[in-house]
Amino acid sequence: MNRTFASQILFAGLLILLFVQQAVADMSAKATYIPSKAAESEELILTAPPRGSAAKEKEIYEPIAEFLSKTMGKKVIFKYSDNWLSYGKGMSQGSYDLVFDGPHFNGWRQDKLGHVPLIKIKEDFVFAVITKAENQRITEIKNLAGRSICAHAPPNLGTLILYSQFDNPARQPVILETQGWDNAYKGLINGKCEATIVPLKNLAKFDAGEKKLTKVIYKSRVMPNQALSAGPRITSEMQAKIRQALLSEEGKKATEKLGEAYATKEFVLASKEEYAGLGKLLKDTMYFESR
Repeated sequence: MNRTFASQILFAGLLILLFVQQAVADMSAKATYIPSKAAESEELILTAPPRGSAAKEKEIYEPIAEFLSKTMGKKVIFKYSDNWLSYGKGMSQGSYDLVFDGPHFNGWRQDKLGHVPLIKIKEDFVFAVITKAENQRITEIKNLAGRSICAHAPPNLGTLILYSQFDNPARQPVILETQGWDNAYKGLINGKCEATIVPLKNLAKFDAGEKKLTKVIYKSRVMPNQALSAGPRITSEMQAKIRQALLSEEGKKATEKLGEAYATKEFVLASKEEYAGLGKLLKDTMYFESR
């Protein structure tokens, strides 16, 4: 084989390689910017995290969807989510226009999808990591590495706040999955686990006796509560209209069952500033880590 022929083969190979790389890049770009079904639909999608049965969740959110349909002059439908995987996938793909959920999700959508928080539950969130009062082995949160904790499965906010205090994945607490703050507290008291994390206001109810059964070894910073956010298909003018409508007397009737579900009587205006950066808590959660 002479040098000229070898050079031609090498040049042809390089051209093929460049062509393949460009084709892959074009396919990736197209995959990234394919509009979601929500973007193509005339209807707006309202959703919320999986909590209860479809019938129960529809009872809570369909009155809000109907009220917003009248307010906006555009059909709003409630989409029920029955599991966290489909909920997270749909969110990461920008499939939802109006979402009511926790501050970490609101912060992520704000940073990544251009959502804007509209209204929120008035009370702030503060979480406390607790252990039994007589436990002398655990005096600070770092002592929990490798120890059992009664907690909700991720992406529960409290659990993600707990994980955020441990940089090394090999030196994290072991989560014993528990449903409900009351059951998490009972699990600690009954010896099922060595610690738990609960909202501070719940702890005040659970451990209300004169002699405290637990001690706080970590307290989170104050965070905003659950909020309703609006996506980029909803104009800033319409966002203002939604805020005003939901905080009106008629709006309070539409959100009455939502308030009951979250044990709150009042919703207030939410701001982008208070949710900024909270999406970082989802950095190790499926569908959110690479965005």
